Amino acid sequence: MLDRPDAWVGRTAREIARAVRRGDTSATAVVADHLDQIRNYDRIVGAFREVRAAAAVTEAEIVDELPELSNLPLAGVPIAVKENVPVTGLPTWRGSAAVRQPVATADHEVVRRLRGAGAIVVGTSRMPELGIWALTDDTDGVITRNPWRTDRTPGGSSGGSAAAVAAGLVPIAHGNDGFGSVRVPAACCGLVGIKPGSGVVPADVGAGWYGMVENGILATTVGDAAVGFGVIAGRTPAPLEEPGRLRFAVSLRSPAAGVRPDAGARDAVTRSVRELVGLGHNAVRAEVSYPLWLQTRGTATWFAGVYEDATFLGVDVGTLQPRSRRHIAVGEQAVRRGMVRSGDRESWRERVLRWLDENRYDVLVTPALAGPPPVAADWARRSWQANLAACVRFAPYAAPWNLAGLPAVVVPAGVRPDGLPAAVQLVGRPGSELTLLAVAGQLEQAAPWRRHAPGWPRAGAAWTEERRKRSGRSDEGRLRR
Repeated sequence: MLDRPDAWVGRTAREIARAVRRGDTSATAVVADHLDQIRNYDRIVGAFREVRAAAAVTEAEIVDELPELSNLPLAGVPIAVKENVPVTGLPTWRGSAAVRQPVATADHEVVRRLRGAGAIVVGTSRMPELGIWALTDDTDGVITRNPWRTDRTPGGSSGGSAAAVAAGLVPIAHGNDGFGSVRVPAACCGLVGIKPGSGVVPADVGAGWYGMVENGILATTVGDAAVGFGVIAGRTPAPLEEPGRLRFAVSLRSPAAGVRPDAGARDAVTRSVRELVGLGHNAVRAEVSYPLWLQTRGTATWFAGVYEDATFLGVDVGTLQPRSRRHIAVGEQAVRRGMVRSGDRESWRERVLRWLDENRYDVLVTPALAGPPPVAADWARRSWQANLAACVRFAPYAAPWNLAGLPAVVVPAGVRPDGLPAAVQLVGRPGSELTLLAVAGQLEQAAPWRRHAPGWPRAGAAWTEERRKRSGRSDEGRLRR
């Protein structure tokens, strides 16, 4: 809890928007509170690449003067945008200086929709180079850290967005997901993360990844995730409806050969399924049958997708990190050898949908991760093999659903024995995003989770002194970022 009882840091996006619409506070005050938190504490987690302090305040002032303020679902809500999506006035970094694109002259459509809903972009969040890894660090020396335990990664590639939300630096964040890049960080940081199905939200994140990248939302509550999803999907956000009695397939099987979920991951599924059954749903143990070719073809698609992305962007591969260069080289070989075929992805999608239909399953439940997040380290200086092994070992469950183009949501599910957050993944049929969110909402009501990492948002002498300095009561304690 912050020193000032009326501080808006730590509130949900819906609470903030409601207060701004009613005139109980202003977008300017809300943004100022969050910029203070970022200024003082982002140095601990390293979530932000760029902070738009002056621009964000100016935009908040404009929102406060809008005549249609009462109709804005995200009125005055500070938000972070992942750095691979264009934001007017900022370079599009894509994870490192080597692939940084020029200052954007127009917002990506998703950013335009967020702004149109009243959200204030306070900055862009960090990601690994080209979004390749489930680990977020950079050759500039910044290692993005998990607020739950700063010796652990927040995951990737939307690691900066997840760290910012889990620390309370912003109430909600944008991310995108090509092989789990929203859901993996959400699971690492105890958040709700939604990856929409294909074609539901505008993507256009480069030309690589074979159309598998989807823009999504990370939030501390299902309600915030639902509002954020509604906005970026171009819909009018509305309260989630009760999903009715559903039939759940429960699968612990890993898509990656030789990888098994640990006790913490298994227990998370057990707890969540127990809650679902208690809510009146039906749950059946039914292991997904991942074909042998899926891992080979899926991994080749990961390599090749990055190669296609780098080619489209015109990246000088020689300037990239060694791990990225090797990944792209392997991807080029995969393309040349014809290892990536759209028919494989279509076949997998049809196979999954047929399995769901034949067994009348509405939702699939899997672990979100196979184990705890790896250490927060300078992974950019480690070998390609080390990076590859680390990602596959702890985060194998997300990628199949990008390959199939199906919607998926990660939901917190208590705490692991090591004190890190636990989570489960819900996968549904095409167009079932709201059903998945409604189920997540039921789980949230039945077993509420800690909204932020322990000890966050932070307050203390530094924060208090900064407020005093601004009000003229002190000229000491100057803060350093």
